[in-house]
Amino acid sequence: MTVKTRFAPSPTGMLHIGGARTALYAWLHARHHGGQFVLRIEDTDKERSTDEATQVILDGLKWLGLNWDEAPTFQAERIEKHKQAVQQLINNDLAYRCYCSREELDDMREAQRAAGQKPMYDGRCRHRHDEKTDQPFVIRFRSPTDGETIVDDQVLGAVHFQNKEIDDLILMRSDGSPTYNLAVVVDDADMGISHVIRGSDHLNNTPRQIQLYQALNLTIPTFAHIPLIHGADGAKMSKRHGAVAITDYKKQGYLPDAVVNYLVRLGWSHGDEEIFSRQQLIELFDVAQVGKSASRFDTQKLDWLNAHYLHTSSANALCDVVQEQLDFSTSTGPELTQVIAALQERSKNILDLAAQATMFYQAPASYDAKAVKKNFKEGTTAFVESYIEQAQRLPEWEKEALHQLISTTCEKFEIKMGKLAQPLRILLAGVPVSPPIDLTLSLLGREESLQRLKQGLAQLSNAS
Repeated sequence: MTVKTRFAPSPTGMLHIGGARTALYAWLHARHHGGQFVLRIEDTDKERSTDEATQVILDGLKWLGLNWDEAPTFQAERIEKHKQAVQQLINNDLAYRCYCSREELDDMREAQRAAGQKPMYDGRCRHRHDEKTDQPFVIRFRSPTDGETIVDDQVLGAVHFQNKEIDDLILMRSDGSPTYNLAVVVDDADMGISHVIRGSDHLNNTPRQIQLYQALNLTIPTFAHIPLIHGADGAKMSKRHGAVAITDYKKQGYLPDAVVNYLVRLGWSHGDEEIFSRQQLIELFDVAQVGKSASRFDTQKLDWLNAHYLHTSSANALCDVVQEQLDFSTSTGPELTQVIAALQERSKNILDLAAQATMFYQAPASYDAKAVKKNFKEGTTAFVESYIEQAQRLPEWEKEALHQLISTTCEKFEIKMGKLAQPLRILLAGVPVSPPIDLTLSLLGREESLQRLKQGLAQLSNAS
């Protein structure tokens, strides 16, 4: 059997962590089995579906590297297929017209609640055969009333549903548009989906869908329902837990490999291993190994993984994402890859790395007042000027020579290295933080370094 999975989001909102994990699991399952992964946009809700949300879904999947194998399918374009399926059910007396008004249905459910019964459609139009051309109607499925429907789930195991507890669902609304349960069955079957991997919040829809597969004589796919993600406090995910659009994680400086690694571990594990390459995930992932319990979102764990990927990536691989965060060209300064290599071990995320990189392309407009007060004492100007004077005469502006000159100057004035390094750093960067001072000087180059040192010293001297 050829494995074919799909991700079928509704473009009525942003692509969040839960949806991104579902897409990842479906993608990994297909790739593990050498199958196909496809994307279907379920946009039949025209009032709530937006082009913006569709684009965020596409951008989010691309950023995560979850490539699909066919052009995306838009469910709204398949409405004739859905109508044909409904007509087939009507022809086989497996669907019927329901003329109940909204008020009638509300009264019915209120009476059921008052009697201590489960509110559900009672089938009052189930046996009617008269057609009222002057009244609006919906089409309902004639659901079996005896026995049970079993969902043989790859994650949750066998889940039993009593058919008497499942009412006759609406297949087509009064405006002629199909409902979710009908459309998803027709589309999954027509697209040859072998495995439906989705959140456990869809589990209650599954017995209805199995009944539709059977009524339409379609092959039932294998189901895998993934437990939901909760916040660290055990509550349902919300914005305060990180339930934001997946593209917001890019804006916050996270790397896609870190997010993918984190998402896959929210429910799946392989021993005690924490770090996985894409290829390892494809080789090892098994949806049947996904846990049955809800996972908890842990921002600290995501930050830890992100730092790992940031620190271990090649500078060249980070170049484009860092440049995206900079609102200026880096063509007139040091090679960006060299700057990244100097900063990545000391950075928390891409935003932090880009912020630190700025000093190599823009001279400081001001100087940290607290740092100046702490590091510029009596005599500081003398040994900074001495360093500048000797640095101008260096035959080669290289890291080793710059470091040796700092040592020599410190010995001359009988001071510790920090007494010279910190003032130099403040003059170069405006703040007392940078890569090692010899590396900073080397990256900035002779002309830029000397200019910053002289101008900074003159500005601080005039201000004192």
